[in-house]
Amino acid sequence: MQTILYRSLLLASTPFTVLAATSDEAVNLAETVVTATRTETRQNELATAMTVYTRHDIEKLQVRTLPELLKGTPGVDMVQSGGYGKDTNVYLRGTNADHVLVLIDGIKAGSVTTGTSAFQFIPIDQIERVEIIRGPQSSLYGSEAIGGVIQIFTRKGGTSERPNIALEAGGGSYETYNGSAAINGKWGKAWYSLSAAQFGSQGINALSGVSVANGFNPDRDGYNNTSVNAKTGYRFDNGAELEAFFLRAEGETEIDNSISSSTEFINQTLGATASANFSDMWKSTLRVGQSMDDADQFRHNGQFTSRFNTTRWNASWLNELALHKDHQLTVGADYRFDEVDSSTRYVETSRYDVGVFTDLHSRIFDRHFLNASLRWDENQAFGDSVTGNFGWRFNWDYGLSAFASFGNAFKAPTFNQLYFPGFGNAGLKPEKSTSFEAGFAGHHDWGNWELRAYHTNIEDLIVFSGTPSTAKNIGKAQIDGIEAEVSTPIFGWNNKLSMNLMTPKDRQTNLRLPRRVTESLSYDVSRSFGDLDIGASVLAQGERFDNISNTVRLGSFMTADLRTAYRIDKNWMLSAKLNNMFDKRYQTVNTYNSFGRNFYFSIHYNY
Repeated sequence: MQTILYRSLLLASTPFTVLAATSDEAVNLAETVVTATRTETRQNELATAMTVYTRHDIEKLQVRTLPELLKGTPGVDMVQSGGYGKDTNVYLRGTNADHVLVLIDGIKAGSVTTGTSAFQFIPIDQIERVEIIRGPQSSLYGSEAIGGVIQIFTRKGGTSERPNIALEAGGGSYETYNGSAAINGKWGKAWYSLSAAQFGSQGINALSGVSVANGFNPDRDGYNNTSVNAKTGYRFDNGAELEAFFLRAEGETEIDNSISSSTEFINQTLGATASANFSDMWKSTLRVGQSMDDADQFRHNGQFTSRFNTTRWNASWLNELALHKDHQLTVGADYRFDEVDSSTRYVETSRYDVGVFTDLHSRIFDRHFLNASLRWDENQAFGDSVTGNFGWRFNWDYGLSAFASFGNAFKAPTFNQLYFPGFGNAGLKPEKSTSFEAGFAGHHDWGNWELRAYHTNIEDLIVFSGTPSTAKNIGKAQIDGIEAEVSTPIFGWNNKLSMNLMTPKDRQTNLRLPRRVTESLSYDVSRSFGDLDIGASVLAQGERFDNISNTVRLGSFMTADLRTAYRIDKNWMLSAKLNNMFDKRYQTVNTYNSFGRNFYFSIHYNY
């Protein structure tokens, strides 16, 4: 791995030493975020670690899926069981895959049975913005946010009376194809957005080293996804606003195992938001919604094998109180009702969770910023839980900042862990964590940098042990890590370099937690030459172990991607991307393949 990191750093240093010119297109963070405090807050007033991707970033990077966008993000490690549409697990700062809370337009998404979200099915064409918040966030959101929160905002309405139209069509290796159409605009005091897309691929053989005799099918495993997104809203004369939104993705993904051959899926989120200013000091927002995660599995001969359909009903009430120009208080309440409809008979098929919280954001002595939050949750399955978080940031001269934060979090047991026949345990307690982090950052004329160190302890981890295997709260984990980022325009090239160093270990065995890497480096460089844009990305990761006993080792790897785009005129653009240009063969899950060298070409129209 040292060799890979050295080569990556050498490649990263090239634009700093041999390229000339200047650029004012530095890789700057967005000014405000919503997810970190549940209200719009300036990033430079928060201690929270965060990464934001806008629609511009998605189009510039030419990513075809959400996992492709998240790959290489600071603090994010991702493993995939094959190509497009295959199981994807995201680990935030080394925590478990079900320690990540996923929101879509403020609505909790994900499977109630597994506790994870199907990142592979969320259509990238329908996404306007992604906010990734690293570190414990249960004091604002309740269960699951031990590692952090990923919030996805779908396409928004336009600001012009003239409709904005965007069309795209493309294709590439593995018989991959994509087509999308979007329109947005406003009409008087109303705004609207409507988009549809279809993505598909014949894919690769997801699973290697298995035989037909054992029930596996060593052929290419295809994937198709058809999605639609709609959003509309209206602003009244008194400033009150109403908005409704809808996102649906459905399709089929082929899989390789001894039980089933394909999964037909539906992922859907819908909801409505109403907000009003009752006074100069008080803004109130009510949001209701529903998210669905449906999956039906079939054998190679088309015979139905299983159904796991889960639904989450969400409601939240948020009140923003301006106590003073330097002190803002947020008070709110959440209600969620989870349901399971499955071919597997669970002892319980529903449960509720209610939570109330408060968050105080203050400015002290002009340059100090404090953020404190506290929350109480009552869960039908295990009882109540109290979580809190405190953050401090100091911005001083020369563009330098220091920050520190401390918080605890919890994750409620999933329906599988509680009630699945044979290994569920209805007496499980929630998993709990405590985390501390500190760091420094700089914002200068030449660019931005940030350095963070964090420490997380997790107690009562749910593991499966005994004969027969039963879920138990006996696991303990400790995760220590360092995150570093620097972005700068040098000689006309925009450069961004990120590094993650981490030691995720089981505190009882002192072994590394499975499927986590301890070393990761990502680098992106881009530049515009008039109507021509070019860019490249490099990702280098160390080895990982695929099992808890650390006996199955997966090797380190480095991949490099190239991309280019040419604007024919103000309406038309051509783009092309070469992924894994050195055709590196690697695995992030044992026996599951990843894409080799592949390309994608597309044409875009905007009006």
